[in-house]
Amino acid sequence: MQFQPKKYYYLVNFQYLGYRFHGWQKQPNVKTLHLMVDRTLNYILEGKYFKTLVSGRTDAMVSAENATFELFLQHEIEDLNAFLELFNYNLPQDIRALAIKEVDEKFNIINHPKTKEYLYLFTYGEKCHPFCAPIMTTILNDLDIDIMKEGAKLFEGEHYMKSYCYKPSDNGVFTRTIDTCELIENTMYTANYFPKKSYILRVRGKGFMRNQIRLMMGTLIDLGKGVLSLEDIKQSLQPNVFVKMNYIAPASGLILNKVEFD
Repeated sequence: MQFQPKKYYYLVNFQYLGYRFHGWQKQPNVKTLHLMVDRTLNYILEGKYFKTLVSGRTDAMVSAENATFELFLQHEIEDLNAFLELFNYNLPQDIRALAIKEVDEKFNIINHPKTKEYLYLFTYGEKCHPFCAPIMTTILNDLDIDIMKEGAKLFEGEHYMKSYCYKPSDNGVFTRTIDTCELIENTMYTANYFPKKSYILRVRGKGFMRNQIRLMMGTLIDLGKGVLSLEDIKQSLQPNVFVKMNYIAPASGLILNKVEFD
């Protein structure tokens, strides 16, 4: 009988600035977050077996305040704090590990029920300092923030969201529930080169489709410009309605704020 080595399972919380990365998933000939995380682990584990799975892939240039990946090993980490310190010492400066804990073999990071919260940071009406670019989208047009706040609330609850999925298939599951969707003034991120006022779209729910938050944000920007109306958004959320939304907001304003496992 073939010997099966014991497996150990760890959950790692980490954060990153996504501006110079082509998203999480490994791809040929480009720099991705998964590539850099695995390259660092291979170095500090000195070639021992490991595998990593993330709780949800982010697109190119999207950042994260608190993302999670599962680390599979065939040896036990004796000192978690020392491992975390070594991991951070060798990671690039735009990726930071926050915490590590052991989980059991029953935990499945992909299928375990989870709630995700995304933030979209933006400002409008003026050309900003270039240092804002990695995390903040600048809309040079004037925007009606009050009507955008009304529009954001229309997304809350259970809706048919096919209009907010990039290149949807014919057999996807498009009825989704959004627990929170609100547009608020930004007090979370500050810097002396930021504009006087900036804003955050905060969206919280269990499952999001490809480019869903960016399509929602783009729709709200078009609402703020007067290109779309509140009725247009209401109509786009009706059962079995598909409207091709024209504007996908830039990726660099999007931040995965947290992942909570139920």
